[in-house]
Amino acid sequence: MSDIEQRPDLENQNPHDQKLVVEDKATSLNNHSNDTPDVTKVVTDGEYVQFGNERYLRSELVDAFGGTLNPGLSPPPKHNIANPAPLGLSAFALTTFVLSLVNCGARGVTIPNIVVGLAFFYGGLAQLVAGMFAVAEGASGNFGAVALSSYGGFWGSWAALYVPSFGIQDAFELEEEFRNAVGLYLVAWFIFTFFLTLLTLKSTLAFFSIFFLLSITFLLLAIAEFKNSTSVKTAAGVFGLLTAFLAWYNAYAGLANKQNSYITVKAIRLPDLQAKNK
Repeated sequence: MSDIEQRPDLENQNPHDQKLVVEDKATSLNNHSNDTPDVTKVVTDGEYVQFGNERYLRSELVDAFGGTLNPGLSPPPKHNIANPAPLGLSAFALTTFVLSLVNCGARGVTIPNIVVGLAFFYGGLAQLVAGMFAVAEGASGNFGAVALSSYGGFWGSWAALYVPSFGIQDAFELEEEFRNAVGLYLVAWFIFTFFLTLLTLKSTLAFFSIFFLLSITFLLLAIAEFKNSTSVKTAAGVFGLLTAFLAWYNAYAGLANKQNSYITVKAIRLPDLQAKNK
């Protein structure tokens, strides 16, 4: 029986705390008798890498890249479908760009209702569809599925605030109470975005920067609602614009290649803070 066939089916076992060990095949064979159920091994064998009970060529592995919304080294997608990340990133970027311009008071525009259509159909629906396609990618699409689907839901829920038929604003008798409610809503999205930011610390600079700046944007927007501060809202608009441009940059990185563009993107990896301990 081969080494692969002897290994347990890690995908179907009951979840429990495990320790990840990376080693070459020779070391793995020598230590095979000491294997415990609390150790999940990533075994390297020349051109091959084995993740638990699955084996891949090194060239097939997917590296961290903002253009695919993949925050770390992972197995290749399970299904041969188009990369959904550029669509989701573009939808998020354009909707964020327009709302951030309004938050900055560009050209004297301060009423955000112009964004409602975008939020429902592009930032919302299109981004949600991209998230569902990311689900079909398997393990490599986990992060993209959560991020794109969640922010698609965010834009739809935000747009509902400004549609009278939903009756959200009418439910609050005082304007201050409505602002505080929106502030709490934005704080929740800040918390969610912050923990997504933590999941990009081993990715690339551009990828990490999207979620870092978006976290700041949500926090400033929440403060602006609590304090009813135009200056803080303007600052949030500036950070939102930076976030939008970074999202477009990552979308371009996911689309551009040597076959369709003279300008391609080279990912800048974040430093490995664990390298000294290896």
